[in-house]
This record gives sequence, C-alpha cells and structure tokens, in this order.
Amino acid sequence: MRSKVVVSLISLLFLKTVHAQSDELIVQGQTGNLYLQHTVVAKENWYSIGRLYNLPPTTLAPYNKLAMTQPLSIGQQLQIPLTAVNFSQNGLKAAGESLVPLFYVIQEKEWMYRISVNHNKVPITSLEKWNNINKDQVRAGLHIIVGYLKVKTALSALATRTGGAPVAAATGPVTKPVDKTEKPAESTVKQPEKIADKATDKTAAQAGEKAVDKTEKPAGTSTTVAPPATTTVAPPVTKPASTPASPVSPSGKSFNGGYFKTDFTDGGKSAEGAAGTFKSSSGWQDGKYYALMNNVPVGTIVRVTVGSSGKIVYAKVLGQLPDMKESAGLTIRISNAAASELGEGDGRFNVSVRY
Repeated sequence: MRSKVVVSLISLLFLKTVHAQSDELIVQGQTGNLYLQHTVVAKENWYSIGRLYNLPPTTLAPYNKLAMTQPLSIGQQLQIPLTAVNFSQNGLKAAGESLVPLFYVIQEKEWMYRISVNHNKVPITSLEKWNNINKDQVRAGLHIIVGYLKVKTALSALATRTGGAPVAAATGPVTKPVDKTEKPAESTVKQPEKIADKATDKTAAQAGEKAVDKTEKPAGTSTTVAPPATTTVAPPVTKPASTPASPVSPSGKSFNGGYFKTDFTDGGKSAEGAAGTFKSSSGWQDGKYYALMNNVPVGTIVRVTVGSSGKIVYAKVLGQLPDMKESAGLTIRISNAAASELGEGDGRFNVSVRY
C-alpha cells in the first residue's frame, strides 16, 4: 500500500513538472544572438506577434530574413530576438511593463560560469538568486532563469507569467558564488485568477490556444492584425461548474454565468451599449469568459447583461478594444463562448456592463 502511494506521488510530481516546463519560454542562442522560438497559430501576423513580445514587426521580419508583405502560415517557426528593448537582466523595466522569466535548459557538462558567459555574462550571483540555487546544484536538464522578457502589461498575454520579482544584477565581473542551502528551483508561473488586478489572463502563450479577432489588414499582407492582448491560454486549473438552470454551451455544460462569477466586485460603475464578439478556444469547457473594453483596468471582472433576455455572464478584461472600424460603436467585445451562454451569436447585441 505504501509503495502505491509513493508511486502515485512521484507520478503527480512528474506531471506537474512537465506542465510547468511546457509553459516556460526557453532562451536559445548565445551572447550576441539570444532569441526565443515562436510557433505561428491561426490568424497571427507580424503585428500581433510583435505586441506579444514587445518588438516592432519591422524588427521581427528582417531578423527572420522575411518581408512583412509575406503572409505567415500556421505552424511556421519564427525566431524572436532578445534585445535591449525586450530583454532585462538587471531587474529594470519601464512603467506599464511586466517582466516574464526566461529559462535555459542546462546541457551536459555545463556549469554556472559557462551559462553566464553564454547569456550576456549575467552575474553568477544573479543566476543563483533568481533560481534559489547554488553552483553545486547545477545539473543537466535543470531549467533555470537567465533573464526576463519585458512586455507591455496591457498588450501582451505573456504578462501573466511574471512570477517573483527579479533581483537586480550585480555590477562588475563574474565572481565566485557563495554556496546556499539547497532548495529546488520552482516554477515561476502564477495562476491568472490570483493576479487579476495586475495583468491580463494567462496566456500565453505557447502552452495553449489563443483568442483572436478580425482587424484591418496592413498594406500588402494577406494576414489580419489581431487585437491587443487577446492572446490567451486556458489555464490548467479548472473550477467546478455550478448547476442551477442557465444557458448551456455546445459542450453540454452549464456554467451559471461563468468561472469568474465569484471574483466579481461591484465598483459602482456601469456602461450600456452594443456588444460584439471575438473567437476564443477558452470558456467552452471551463466557463472562463473574457472581454475587451476601453477605460477598464486589465484583469477587472465585469458583469455583462443582455438587455432583451436578462441573461448574465461574468468576464475578465484582457485589454482595450482594437482600434479598427469594426469596433466603432461597440461598448465591449466578449469571447464567443460567453456570447453562446447569453444565447447570442456573432452579431451585435445590446448589453449593460457593471464593474
């Protein structure tokens, strides 16, 4: 019996570790040419990817030896350069920016000194503090933080991966570290529902599918510009759906307003007007609904009521309405799963919003 319990615990730990690592952004290359790998998903283009990683498309396209007029294809691999604009190893960031941990997978026979040299000579003391380890704990296969991606909090879904605050890098040459009490490196990814007032919902990113919407085409390209901060990932934690009578999603589940209902706080503010939708893979199985709305802080939970039926959903704000003609006259956009629970389709419909 005891052996079965031990095996179960080991299996659970392994699954948690695999999941945490699948959400990590892995640094590739060496000093002078450090970059991330990005896989293009449906309806992404140079502009939406640029917002995700805080780089202009005029930098991304040439770095990949491509022209901005060339459409991107689903599954296409792009390299995202890490520059002074979007890469921090000293803990500094501008107002409105978030720092997302970037990881490196230690190879055989690599030690702290070599890792430091290959990553802009980041001080070994910083590597130890960021990862809560010392030089004697370095081993092949270990994922360690080597720096931070600087992203716009209101524009990039990666902003939810902030983890703990980074320690400012030491100045001067790389020095010999002092051994510390052993402590295994931990995942720095927070669950989005715990940081609703700080950043957009998780995303991010590469671990799942992304919410997108139609935008205006830039001249000469056949792809469309995705709205700011609409890239999302359905986080791994699920919330039991309540069962009172309510609209039922295509999955056959009833969410009674959605996952974020219990997080709603009425701040006394409201708005009325037309609502539109955007496509998202989230919400169909877990009731996690999202919204785009101007002049509302990212992470705010809003209550959306359809005027004609009185049906209600609760959605988390991911960012502003995209600046395009399709947004003219709209008060809010909600994910298509949320619209489905309200009994609405892809067209416009009148709502009142409370937050």
